[in-house]
Order: sequence, then C-alpha cells, then structure tokens
Amino acid sequence: MLKSANATHSISNPMPAARKRPQLKSKTSHSSTSRSKAKRLKISIVGAGRMGTALGVALRRAEHHIQVVVTKSAPSARRAAKLIGGGAAALAERQPNNAPAVTVSRLVQSDLLLISTPDDALEAVAALLAGTIRRANADRGKAQRFVLHTSGAVSSGVLAPLRALGFSVGSLHPLVSVADAAAAHDPFRGAHFCVEGDRPAVRVARLLVKEVGGHSFTISSEAKPLYHAAATVSSGHVTALFDLAVEMLQECGLTKRRARQILAPLLKSTAANLGAQTPAEALTGPFARGDVATVGKHLAAMKAKEMTEAADLYTALGLRAVKLAESTKRNRRSAKDIKKLLSR
Repeated sequence: MLKSANATHSISNPMPAARKRPQLKSKTSHSSTSRSKAKRLKISIVGAGRMGTALGVALRRAEHHIQVVVTKSAPSARRAAKLIGGGAAALAERQPNNAPAVTVSRLVQSDLLLISTPDDALEAVAALLAGTIRRANADRGKAQRFVLHTSGAVSSGVLAPLRALGFSVGSLHPLVSVADAAAAHDPFRGAHFCVEGDRPAVRVARLLVKEVGGHSFTISSEAKPLYHAAATVSSGHVTALFDLAVEMLQECGLTKRRARQILAPLLKSTAANLGAQTPAEALTGPFARGDVATVGKHLAAMKAKEMTEAADLYTALGLRAVKLAESTKRNRRSAKDIKKLLSR
C-alpha cells in the first residue's frame, strides 16, 4: 500500500469525486509566441528515479502541474519532489504512517499517471493504484484519464487494472540515457520516444513528447521486447564495451580515469559518424581497411594478457564488422582471411 513521507491519514479513506474536467485536446496560445499546446495536465509520477524525475522536470517546464511524486522511501520522494519543484507532494510507498488524505486526493484525481518503476514492478504497481483509486471512490464521470508507463520492454497491456477503471493506457519510452536527473539539462530535446497503447493515450503521449522537444514513433505492442533489446545493445552494451576498452588501456599502464578521457572523444566521433552515415559507411579501423596482420596482432596481445573475455567479444563483433565491410564491396579478399583468423 502506498504510504507518505509525513502522513497522518489512511490512504484508503474515500475521497469525494472531483468535478468533471474536459477531455484533453490541443489549444493555441494567443501570446506573441503563439504555438499549439496540449491542455495543461495534472500529472502524478509513480517511481521517480532518474528517468521519472527527469521527465517530471521536463513536463513541469512545459507548464504541466506535477501533483504527487511517489517513490519507495520518504527521502527519495522528497528529493525527487524538490528537484521537480512546483509544489509537488512527496509520497513514500514504504512508510510506517498513513498517507494524508489531501495527497491521496491529488494522486487519484490526476489527469495523467506516469509510472516509471522497474519493469518487474509494473504489474503490482498497476494493481495497487487501481485498488487505491477504487477505495478513494475517485470517479470523475466522463472526464478522460490517462496512464502511461515508461518501460521499453513491456507493453501497455500490463496496465489492464487501470483500463478497467476507465483509464486510457499506453507506454512512452524515451530512447535517451539519463545518468543523473539533477545534472541533466534538457535531456529529451531531439530524443526519440517509442509510444504504443490505446489511441487516446498515444495521442496524449505524442503531444507530451513534442512539448519536451522530442520525436515520437509507434510500434506494435508485440514488438516491444525486440525493440528494447535493440536499444539495450546500442546503449547499455556500448557502455559495457567502453568499460572493457578502459580495462584494456589499464593493461597498457594508464589509469582508469585517463583511459576514459582518452576514449570518450573517440566514442563521441563514432556516434557522430553514425548519425550522418550508414553503419557500413561509418565503419573505420582494421576491419574496414582489411588489415589482416593488425587483427592478428590484436588477438595475440589479448591472449598474452589472458584477456579471454575481451578476445571473445573482439572476435564476435569482428565477424560483424567484416560483414559490414563486405557489404560495401571493400577488401573482399582480406575479409576472407580475417574471418579465418577470427574462427581459429
């Protein structure tokens, strides 16, 4: 059951139904910088870790009203609410006291619930929120309500308990890495968001993405696990490979800090090339040039240092790099020799 940081009342206390609110729709500002905006929403964020907090900050900058921020502990809830600002109330899931009725009311009467918990917790959180809303008697009549989760691998179907209460459900997954919500500055500008779910929820998600400076695209719910695996390979696995490269430079006598400083610009230039060219065109190094002897030296150096993990990854990714080089009809003869070398 959800609990709050400084609560005195039970979260299960029924609250009176709020007056009906109009359905979300676009409107045009009449200021000198007139632009299309979504109606300002009352939003509560459940699971305000790095991503949830960063989204809260961005949505508040877009002039939406962050009502309640829910995390597992009171300190983390207060920290997230402070970062987001705007009078957001902090609510802790694990707290010995009961939640104040006014905070519960703000949560259950929100226009949008944004769930940014770990994937494994989504099903339980959806059921918990549905139970809380039922107990609070939070019926808003015909006013449309929305719930979006931020998982890349899980479909909006996990939110079925809330759909049964009349919510339009969907998911909104930002393809961006947020390592520190406090340090991040406008992290979603230019980022792409994968959205899926019920049509009204997808429509709202697209509007919100546009307002935080991002771009949206839609895939089928069934494709989400493969989509998220691709995202993991291009981000999380690249980070793991970077760490391995740092370790290899440490074996050359450099400190870990210095190794990171040396490799970061190289990684940045590679990312820039990939943004402007196809992977085959952006490929550089011995596999692109067909330098058989150099590849042999690489493998020998890793073997001498007994870096089995590095050698195995180098070999697997090297075969993919050879395939890329072959697709451009470069160094086909050398490609055969490199593949033989990697297969030993």
